[in-house]
Amino acid sequence: MDKSDVSIAHMRSFVRVAERGSLSAVARELNVGQSTISRHLQELEDSIGVPLLSRTTRRVTLTDEGSRYYANCVQILRLIEQAGDEARGTRGAASGMIRISCTAAFGILHVTRIVFAFQDRYPDIAVDLNLTDERIDLVREGVDIALRLAPLADSSMKLRALGHSHRLLVAAPSYLARRGTPHTPEELIGHDAIRMPNVAGSEVLTLVAPDGQHHEVPFIGRFRTNHGLAVREAVLAGRGIAAAHGWLVDDLITAGRLTVILPEHRLPSVPLNMLIVPERAGIARVRLVIEHLAETIMRLPGIGPEP
Repeated sequence: MDKSDVSIAHMRSFVRVAERGSLSAVARELNVGQSTISRHLQELEDSIGVPLLSRTTRRVTLTDEGSRYYANCVQILRLIEQAGDEARGTRGAASGMIRISCTAAFGILHVTRIVFAFQDRYPDIAVDLNLTDERIDLVREGVDIALRLAPLADSSMKLRALGHSHRLLVAAPSYLARRGTPHTPEELIGHDAIRMPNVAGSEVLTLVAPDGQHHEVPFIGRFRTNHGLAVREAVLAGRGIAAAHGWLVDDLITAGRLTVILPEHRLPSVPLNMLIVPERAGIARVRLVIEHLAETIMRLPGIGPEP
């Protein structure tokens, strides 16, 4: 294969294999056979004349030459996408694929509808919405944007703060009729808690009184889950008291199916951030979805500035 025959497809295959470390994963992602990806890589190395990847039985990694070539390929592919966006922009048509990662419950209850509205406005943009509560490697998984509910450590990603998710204590009227309604933080002791053990510190509630006094109360019960939608179902079924995000239960409170407990006390809010892969931030369709998500999410119940 002559050097002039290196194609964009070869570069894309190489970049994704470098990021994912797996030929089979990239083949599934690009909807081609693994033999096609393997051939792309072999032809690319033959054309350049140096090994770009080191292959083992478990993983594919970059050689020193491969690392330098990868960085250049990323820049080239980004410029190609931007050139296409600019050309299409003269005709007002944004198109292409956007990959979004989002925490599961928030995505199911709210982000899906936000995405539908976005696609109604931009019908030529496809969206791949990945719902997970795991902290994934955005570059490796080919994600453009991630929505995260949690304090974030230092990251190489671009960060856009969207606000805070406010939480409140809720229970079903049937539970309160059976067990009584707590009127002070101390009266919460002994009640059944519905909590998420994967959330740090969930076994202790911290409540802030109107006068600023902090109360720490043990929060223990017979039902634990790692999923927000299961919390919603458990509290609705009268299994106990939950510290829930406003966006998770606002509709149930409005309908009178859940009751807010100790409404004058405040629970610590949770930061809501958007992470953006820097190499994707300049792509027109990515910019469009960033602005749409930011504008719409801030109008959701329970989302607002830090108290």
